[in-house]
Amino acid sequence: MSYDLCILCRGARYLCGRAYCPILTKLRVSQRVSTNSTELFGSSPPAVFVGRIGYPQVFAGPLTPNDVGDTQIYDFPELWSSKSIDEVLNLRLSLFLGRKIVDVRFVEDRYVQDLQLLTLSLKPVDVEVKFAKRPTGFSFSEYEPPMGPRAPVESLRVLTTPPPTRVVERLYSDTDARAVEAVIELYSSGTPVSHIQRLLSVGALGKKRNRRLVPTRWAITAIDDTISRHLIEEKVKWFNPVSKTQVFVRYNHKNLFISILIPGEWGFEWMEAWFPKSTWNPFGKSVAIEGDYELFKPRDKYASIGGCYYAARLATAEYLARISRKATAVVLREIYPGFDIPIGVWFVREQLRALYSQQPYNVDSVEEALKIVDRFSALGSRTWAEKSRIIKLLKGVKKLDEFLGKRS
Repeated sequence: MSYDLCILCRGARYLCGRAYCPILTKLRVSQRVSTNSTELFGSSPPAVFVGRIGYPQVFAGPLTPNDVGDTQIYDFPELWSSKSIDEVLNLRLSLFLGRKIVDVRFVEDRYVQDLQLLTLSLKPVDVEVKFAKRPTGFSFSEYEPPMGPRAPVESLRVLTTPPPTRVVERLYSDTDARAVEAVIELYSSGTPVSHIQRLLSVGALGKKRNRRLVPTRWAITAIDDTISRHLIEEKVKWFNPVSKTQVFVRYNHKNLFISILIPGEWGFEWMEAWFPKSTWNPFGKSVAIEGDYELFKPRDKYASIGGCYYAARLATAEYLARISRKATAVVLREIYPGFDIPIGVWFVREQLRALYSQQPYNVDSVEEALKIVDRFSALGSRTWAEKSRIIKLLKGVKKLDEFLGKRS
């Protein structure tokens, strides 16, 4: 990074090529999270974190900023799609994490029940946390949003208990309802996906004998998978196809998202192209492209591309359910140099939700759709078409429906 550029830019023009300003982010975070105290009183958004290393003995604990009041925005990805990366990092790295080793099976442990109590409401919860030592550090992940300083927690006091919604309260108390049923009912009632993820993570859903703490990373993907699977199987597959091929385009934070929705049976493909000097291709000399797909029904085997697959599938299924149509979806993402920090799969889900709120280009063929891809893509439609399994299938048969019919 050239400091001459920094002087000219001053955090306003991103002349260094990054999607965020490292200097401002470091300054803001150091001002907000610096503390010599081992005690913290704040309003949790609410938020918790459950780790996965050492499973079934894992670290779990509350996340809270050194702020009191309406802190919901700190752990509400549904409100982040229009925010800059700087703003999201500022929020997330200001969250202090108290960690304690727990057994995921002991959901009746007092500490675990406090974590459950903390997450039942959508409204911020005042907490008092005592740490064994001064919190330090921060973390970034491909799956969950970034988090700030952490330390072992000695005690946790939940000081306020805002009432949960009726559906959350009922399903938390209903120890005979299966977790999948609870998740679908919560989603159908309008409960935000991020809130459902928290409830599953702290073991607040499901039959009594099956309730467990679920690592945050696993809970995020499990909810994206469960809800999108439900939408596809119970709704999308039974609709009529879209009448024309739709092409959606969104560019934000050095990421390009393109979705091509083609008339036909349900099919889905998610592909990512990581350019050199981006998060997962920092030292590469060429663009790295990966992806996975499914045809007619949601895949049973975990997608090789990871949690972003399910986040993208959820956003796509939500749109199709909203317009009461089905389609074969090819969804592309190009990640450009400068987007070099992992911030979680929420980014894909919320950016695609925003993408599907825009007006699409309507065309008559895949060939015309690929011409639109060429107008925006740095990689080019030819490369994408060569990598796409679904586009190859579409070029190989008259209709994807015919291919699916031969497999059934």
